[in-house]
Formats: sequence, structure tokens, C-alpha cells
Amino acid sequence: MEVYSVPGMSRPRFAVASKEKYRPVAKGESFGPSWTTHWFKIEIKVPDSWLKVEPVVFNWNCGNEGLIFSEEGKVIQGLSGEERREWILPASWNDGQWHTFYIETSCNGMFGNADPNDNIQPPYDDRFFKLESADLAWINPEARALRLDFTVISECAKEMPPNSWQKHRALEVANAIIDSFDESDVTSIARCRDIAAQFIGTKANSPEVFKPDQEALIMGVGHCHIDTAWLWPYAETRRKIGRSWSTQLDLIERYPEYNFVCSQAVQYQWLKEDYPDLFERLKVQIKAGRFIPTGGSWVESDTNLPSGESIARQFIYGQRFFEANFGIRCKTFWLPDTFGYSAQIPQLCRGAGMERFVTQKLSWNNINNFPNTTFNWVALDGSQVMCHMPPGDTYLSSCTVEDIYRSLNNHKNSGIDQTSLLLFGYGDGGGGANSDMLERMRRARGVADTVGEIPRVEMEGNVEKYFDRVEKRTDSGSKLVSWTGELYFEYHRGTYTTQGFVKKANRESEALLHDVELLATIASLTVPGFKYPKQQIDEVWKLVLLNQFHDVLPGSCIEMVYDDVKEIVKVVRGKLESLLTSCYNSLGLSGGGELVAVNTLPWARSEVLKFESISATTSTLSQDTKDGKYVLLESSGSSLVGVGVAAGLPLVTATAEEITPGVFQLSNGQLKVIVEGGWITSMVDITNGGREIIAKGREGNQHVLYDDQPLNWQGWDTEVYSLNKKKIVPPGEVSILENGPLRAALLVKQRISEKSWMESTISLDMHNTNSAFSSYLEFNSEIEWHESCKFLKVEFPVNVHCDYATYETMYGAVRRPTHYNTFWDVAKFEVCTHKYTDFSDFTYGVTVLNDSKYGFAVHGNTMRLSLLRSPKAPDAHADMGRHSIRYAVYGHAGPINADVVKCAFNFNHPLKAISGGIAGSIEQPFYFEGPQNVVISVIKRADDDEDVSTDELPTKKGKSIILRLYDSLGGHSYGYIVSKFPIKAAYRTNLLEDDGEEIKPISRAEGTYALPISLRAFEIGTFRLRIK
Repeated sequence: MEVYSVPGMSRPRFAVASKEKYRPVAKGESFGPSWTTHWFKIEIKVPDSWLKVEPVVFNWNCGNEGLIFSEEGKVIQGLSGEERREWILPASWNDGQWHTFYIETSCNGMFGNADPNDNIQPPYDDRFFKLESADLAWINPEARALRLDFTVISECAKEMPPNSWQKHRALEVANAIIDSFDESDVTSIARCRDIAAQFIGTKANSPEVFKPDQEALIMGVGHCHIDTAWLWPYAETRRKIGRSWSTQLDLIERYPEYNFVCSQAVQYQWLKEDYPDLFERLKVQIKAGRFIPTGGSWVESDTNLPSGESIARQFIYGQRFFEANFGIRCKTFWLPDTFGYSAQIPQLCRGAGMERFVTQKLSWNNINNFPNTTFNWVALDGSQVMCHMPPGDTYLSSCTVEDIYRSLNNHKNSGIDQTSLLLFGYGDGGGGANSDMLERMRRARGVADTVGEIPRVEMEGNVEKYFDRVEKRTDSGSKLVSWTGELYFEYHRGTYTTQGFVKKANRESEALLHDVELLATIASLTVPGFKYPKQQIDEVWKLVLLNQFHDVLPGSCIEMVYDDVKEIVKVVRGKLESLLTSCYNSLGLSGGGELVAVNTLPWARSEVLKFESISATTSTLSQDTKDGKYVLLESSGSSLVGVGVAAGLPLVTATAEEITPGVFQLSNGQLKVIVEGGWITSMVDITNGGREIIAKGREGNQHVLYDDQPLNWQGWDTEVYSLNKKKIVPPGEVSILENGPLRAALLVKQRISEKSWMESTISLDMHNTNSAFSSYLEFNSEIEWHESCKFLKVEFPVNVHCDYATYETMYGAVRRPTHYNTFWDVAKFEVCTHKYTDFSDFTYGVTVLNDSKYGFAVHGNTMRLSLLRSPKAPDAHADMGRHSIRYAVYGHAGPINADVVKCAFNFNHPLKAISGGIAGSIEQPFYFEGPQNVVISVIKRADDDEDVSTDELPTKKGKSIILRLYDSLGGHSYGYIVSKFPIKAAYRTNLLEDDGEEIKPISRAEGTYALPISLRAFEIGTFRLRIK
């Protein structure tokens, strides 16, 4: 036995590692430190005295993860250092000859490198692993079988109902086995197994136990949840996939009744890249229906924080991968382990061809028990999926008798249908099922068929077979109860805020991808020779989607993961900036000497933009600042290009003044704001009857520091009791920073604590009377943050009374209570928002806008935006350092309206300034003509256009444009998609761009083409326009 210890943290593949210099090694040596890789070369020969013995196993225990390779470099199976420590040698090796194989080991456990007894703490950097065993063993299969017989029978004696005769019979049989066993007489094993057969039956040692296929209430499905990153980095996940899936393929080949399901297209992609031989083995079993891809998504993402378009792309890239590589599309969205589920997920699922949903996480709720197991989950638009939450309350079952009983007894809709899925196998860190689990399932079925009482379990099933049966039993689901709206997870509420940088990068990337796709689409239709950069866009999308994994984006990973994320963010930003520059150049927007702005939203707007270096002109309204100039630019809704507003037009300028010592006023003719120490003591909407926005006797923009000590899961959780212990950040020093005419601004300096400080700019821009939008008060904060278990929030008590607030969610909005009437209301003390949260009564409303924050709460009349957390596990340095945070307060007449939605888009998609541009006339080529609540969210080229497609799926001739629109506020809407390009044909499609209903374009006199469409309340509509 020899070892090659890889220098540093690299992870060489077999082809490289096998050629390195190895040294002799012996049992008892230790290997480390954490995360390093060590390759072992092992030569074995079965002793001559064992040559007729089968099976012979190789027992390996180094306490860490490993993967066995053949001498030729073929992947054989994984080793875990825990439940999986042996490999059954091929029968051909029982020949008295020497044979060579390799084991690649990584210095981490299945759950990383923290204390194994508390693995969600930060990992150790200096963990070492001792090689305890590297031995050949001649096992006695009958003895192992007896151990399993006895285990299942004794569990029956414990778990069966007290008044059942079977419980007493199990106890009697178990005692009889003990009485008959003689450790000095190997023949006693056979006698004991005969006794066990009285209870488990005579077929419990073979797959024949599942035949004939009698009706069963529980369907067992093997599963291996591998977090794409969590307590280990992405690079380690790539190896976990090889270890776990090779082991499951081995079990599939040994147990004919065993089927295995696994999700996440990115993991299949990584397997294809890293272990091509294993990928080919996997394809064989997929074709045979034994290894079953499920989920239809790129990763098992968070479903609170990503935009609606991000979730659409998770499905699009996932389904296209499965279709291109395996010829299948998934029918079930599989997401057992994420931290809440947006109300629009059912609609997005159906749009991607999935009408079923499996999850489990709501069983973790810490206040209310979710009332359903199998039910119809209804989205905001009324579309629905059939949802099943396995009543075993785990996706990591060990196939115990207790698990089987729980799968029946915990079913909350058993009056309608009693059946359930039992998901078994080691997971989170990978692994999957082992042979013990499969043997236990055989014995459990034998018990059910021999003595009864225990629920019957069937194998050889799959998720689709399960749902098919439920549909049949429930008249296609019509007999099931329904749950409408979000599936709010009453736990892990801190994940809306933790690791603010990754959330900010995600929001920025989503916005820039929208802009790149729009501009590249226009260029591909108007600029000869321009090729739509589909491959580059795909690459960026897949990186963004990767970082939306349900531990990465929520902020619950170790620090190593976020080191990787920062590098990925740099790559994403670089690629997007390069793509934008290419589009600007191709569209003729650069290379001139004018000040222009690119408007990527389909409505008119104006903004004050800062140019660091320009040649001032007298024709453009501008304002000098210490490091450049502010310029007011505006864009009509029909043009992509905005230009400077001419000086001398009748505009209401912004001013800042100190009206009394320490009391400052910002005003622009529409808003008048009083600031003291950084707190807003008054904010008057002049144009709406002088409405006071701030509640009487209260202060807005008040930063509050809460104690944040959850009971467990620091990076994940914040608790309701934390709201009882808080400290108001003292007012700071205020000075005038800008005094119009375009922008008035105050600089506020505050100490948060001895370790942390904040500098904020409170600004008000001039009011352009030509603009459709009211002014908002903007806050830009630079925060140096070095706290421990504290939670920083900013509060705005407002002059509004309503029992609900409206929060933007993916492709829509949800209402949530502002009171604590019930425990269900209390549980929502911290909720997820997107670009805006609106709090309105019938006559007036206040909106808080943000560009990167997600945690929010409205309680009573206080609107509270969550800014920063400081948990110390699993990342000991989470959120430490400098943060730039931007938010705004926007008042409006009446209840929430389309201007609120548009203002939130404007805040997150600012005009893009080009100094040295060309003010050409580039028209918005597509727009919606109809109610303002309908938003065009996506304009891009069709994935299957022959000049665009990048995968192996069939292509379509010509150039097609995909437009995605949605109703943002909840009203049935009719209108027209208007195209300035001639349309050859148009179709309503699903998210996967499969053509549905054809729509006849209407040719108009002015040369445009109109498509009549309708949308249900909160419906997401996708349309393909084939351009002539």
C-alpha cells in the first residue's frame, strides 16, 4: 500500500494522480489537514485458503470520504468513512493473483470539517484523519442476514401497537432467536433464521418478497440529497456526486427491486465532465427506468429570493439538459430541502411541464403544524400542482419500522388517500441508500405479508407512478384539499438577510441579464453580422443559477463557499460588462461625444445620473459635484436612448437647507422632508394635499440594533423574541452634501457601536414635471459592520392604517397581515420581499423600495427593512466588513398601483449612462398596449432558433423573439403586444417555448404589428414571434 499526498488544495483527476510518485504507507498513519487530497495505491491478493470463499470484501476506514478506482481509472464505488466502509471484491479477483486499485480520499467527513457532534459550526482548518483499517475480510452472509432479521423483528416489538397480537409475537420470536443463538456454533445461525422466518416470512432475503405485487400504502424510493454547496465547497460536491452515484449504480445492479431518484441538472453536468465512464453507466440505467432524473431544475434553488425569471430559467436549463442528454422531461418539481416556497411556483412549474411537486421542509415549522400531506397547491393565478409532503417527515429515512409507521400515521389527508412516498438514503452530504436499508425494506415487506399489521411497502416504483395512482384515486386530484398562495416556512427567516453581498450580486446579475438579452436581441435583428451571444448568455445564466442553490443564496454555507461565490461573481460581472459593451458598440451607442443613457424598460422616465468626466455643455441641465457632474437625462417610452434635458425648461429644482441648528430640510416642490440627526421627523407629500407620511410623534429612517440569538442554526434563524430586545442607533452628525438644482443631499455620520459605523446620504432629486412618476426619498448607506449576533434594521412608522401590506414576490405580489391575531400571523414576523413593499389604505400608500434586500416586516404602522445580520456559524465572518445599501421611500395617492411596480423596476434598472455616446434613434421594438399593470419582463431570442441554438435539441428555421409578460397586481387584462418588426407567425408558448395557440398578427397602418392577448390575474404569459 502506497500513498500520494497532493500538495496544497488541488484535486487532481485519476489520469494525473496515478502517474505521481507514491510512498509506502501503513495503517495508523494520519492524513490532513482539512480539505487536502490523498491518493492510495493498493495491491491485494486473496489468500490461497480463501479461494473458494465468497464474498470477500475490502474493509477501509480512514474516517473520511473516498472513491475507489480500478487500475485502468474506472470509477467503482464511494466510501464515506461512516456508514460505507467496504467494497465487495469482484469474484474474478478470487484467483490467488495480485490486483491493483486506487482510492482517492478527501480530508473531510460527510458533513465537512466541523466538530462531528456539531457540524453546523465553522470548520476546523487542521483536521486529520487516521487510517484505521485496510483489510481483506471473509464475511458470513447468513450472519449478517440474521442481524438484519433480528433488528427488524425487535423494532416491530417496539413500534407495533400495544394491543396488537403481532407486537407480542414479535417479542416472542426475538427472544426465541436470542435463546437459540450460540456464538460458538455457527450452525445456530441457520436455526435462528428459521425462527425469524416465522415472523418475516421465507422470501424476506430476496426480491421475490415484493411479488406478487399486492397493493401497498407506502412506496419506497431511494434518494441521495447532495447539497450543491453547504458545509463544503463546490469542488468537493463534484466529487461527492461521483462517490454517491457510483454507489447507487452498484446497488441498482445488485438489487433488482431498487429504483433511485436524483435531481439537479448541474450535478449530472458535472458528472458528465468529471466521470464520463460513470455517466455512460448512468445513462444505461436511466433508459432502463432504474436511475430516475427528477426535479426539472438546474439546481435545487432557493424559492424565496430569486426573481420569477430566475426560477423560469432554473426550469428551462434543467429541462433542456435532461431532454438533450436523456430524451426526457421531468414531470415533478423536486425540492425537499429549501426554506419556503413562493406563491407563483405552481404556475412556473406548469409552464415548464411539471404538474407535481414533492417537498418536505414545512415539517420543520417551529410555530404551526402545516395541515396537509397530499393536496393541490394553487398559485396566484389559480393554476395548481399536486403536492406531496412525505409524512415520514424526512428525505433521509433509514427504513426503520418507525419510519414506515410514521409514513402512515402522520398522513394528514388520509381520509382522502392514505398512500405516501418513503424517501430513504443518506443525504445532504450525499451517500444515498446502502444495502442494509434495502434489506430492511425486504424484511418489512415480509412482515406485512406474513403477520400483517405493519403497513405494506412496495419497491420498484417511482415518483410518477405514485402520483399517477393518487390521481386515479382522487379523480385527478379533484377530491384533494387545496392550499392557495405561498407555502411560508416558519423557520430559517434569517436567510432573507444573511450574506448580503451574494444577495446583492444576485439582484444585479438578474437585472443585467435582462438588459443584455434585450439589447442583444435588438442587435441581432437590426445589425448585419451581429450574432446573438447565446452561448455566453447561457454560461452566465448557469453561474447565476448555481449561486441560487438553497444554501448559497440564503447565506447558510461555510466561508469557503463564499470565497468561491466571490470569484464567480467577478466572472459574471466581467462577462456581462463585456456583453453590454459589445451591444453598445454594435448598436452604435458608443464612440461619440454626447451624453446618453440607455433605457432598458418599456416606459418613459427621467433620472439624474452622475458622470465622472464630461465636457460640460450649456444646452444640458447639469450640476457640479466634487467628483464630476450630475446630468438630468430622460428617455421616452418608445426609445432605448435617453438624452440630456435642455437647460432653461420649467423644472422644479431640489434644495437642501439648515432651517434651524441641527434641523435640515430637503424639498423639490413635491416632497418636503425634515431631517434631524439622520432621522426623518416629517415627510410631506405636497402635491397630494400636504399628506404627512411619517406617523405623528415618530421618526423614520431610524436604525435599530436587535439582539439576534436564535435557539439553533445561527446563519439561518432569527426568532420572534429578538424583537423584544433592541437598541436604537443614536442620531448622528448631519451636513449638507449637495444643494441642487438637480440633487439635494445630506450626509449623515452615525456610530452603530464601538465596532461599527455608518455614513448615509439622504437625497432628493429635482421633480421633472414631464415625468409620470412621483419623487422618492433615497438613502445610500456605507456601513462598516463588525458585530456579533446582532441584527440591523431600519424602520419607518408611517401615517397609514391597514390590516395587510403588499410585498412583491416573483412575478406578482402577496398580501400579508400587519397584526398578530393568530399564531399563523405571528409566525410571519419576518417575511420575504423583492423590489418593493407597499403599505396602503384607500386614500394613500407608502412604498419602501430596495435594490438588494429581502427581509421585511410591517407590524402595526411600522415598516421595517432588514439590513444586516452577524451570525457566527457556519461562517464565522458572515457579513463582516463594508456594505453599500440603497433603499427609498415613495408616497403615492390611493392604494397600490402600477406606478409603484414601475418605480421599483426603475430603482433596480437605472438608466445606463454613456459618456462619449451617440444619441441615435433606437426604438423600443416591442411594447404592450393596454393596462399598466402588465409588465414585459423578458425580450430575448428563442432558444431553438437555428442561428442561436447551442445544444443538441431540434432547431427551428428563421428568427423568433420570446416575450414574457405578467400581470403584476392581480387583474384580468386584455391588450396588445405591439411589434415594430413584421411578424410572420406568433404563438402562445409555455416556458420551454413549445408552441401552443397560434395568434394572428394584426397589421396596422403605421407599420406596426399587434397581437391581441389576455392574461388572468397574476398570469405569466410567454409568446413566440417569428419575424419576417
